Amino acid sequence: MRIFFLLFFIVSSVASHGQEAVAISSDSKKGKLYLYWGWNKSEYTSSDIEFKGSDHNFVLNNVKAKDEDLEWKVGKHLNPSRLTIPQFNFRVGYFLNDHWDVSIGTDHMKYIVRDLQTVKISGYIENTGTAYDGVYDNDDIVIDGESFLSLEHTDGLNYVNVALRRNDAIANLGGIIDLNMLVGVNAGVVIPKTNSNFLNRGRNDEFHLSGYGLGATAGLNLTFFDVFFIQSELKGGYINLPSIVTTPNDSDRGKQSFGFSQWNIVFGGYLNLNKKQKTKN
Repeated sequence: MRIFFLLFFIVSSVASHGQEAVAISSDSKKGKLYLYWGWNKSEYTSSDIEFKGSDHNFVLNNVKAKDEDLEWKVGKHLNPSRLTIPQFNFRVGYFLNDHWDVSIGTDHMKYIVRDLQTVKISGYIENTGTAYDGVYDNDDIVIDGESFLSLEHTDGLNYVNVALRRNDAIANLGGIIDLNMLVGVNAGVVIPKTNSNFLNRGRNDEFHLSGYGLGATAGLNLTFFDVFFIQSELKGGYINLPSIVTTPNDSDRGKQSFGFSQWNIVFGGYLNLNKKQKTKN
């Protein structure tokens, strides 16, 4: 799917360096509503994860994580009944003028702690009747999902955010395709359903407001006939989760923070809310 992003830059380069006169679309964006849906691929920095409960208090250092491997399947990604299963992006926005739009959307990412990695642990686990009881001081431990710990935000690392974006036209191609670029910032809350299993205690399996996120976006947009568009975005940011539900016991909590990068390919359309109705003579 990265080919889309490369193609956008190729088109941009051709348009900006072409010798023929290339017009910029005069169609006004002010008052337009837009909506898009698409998919993302994400990467995460390593993070320290703290776990607290009545019988444990410890920190795992430099834990590595990944997103869900993207295996493109028509039945999975284009089936209307399964649209919320893959890693998806949904957004609706409004153009305040020809350049600036404000929007709200959801980035449904997936965060999976890599199984069987060796990390450092400090703190204690006690009275669990398992081999993991003990006091730790920067010791090595293997994150084994079968016996010790599994941690995933896979029913969504759901970043619900508000964004402000700047849009600029680059060129009009053939009179029917507009090439645009955009940059913006975003902020919002993170509401995951965390799939965590600590010492085989099971999971909470409920959505929980766990923290917040901040980010920035840059992208390229191809608009067809002033109505439909395909858009490629690069997004980066920071997520802080001070309240992760780690077991069915509501008092067992975790916390972590990490950086993320995200590549998106989305499809959408515009609706002109200020379009004047033509009157008959």
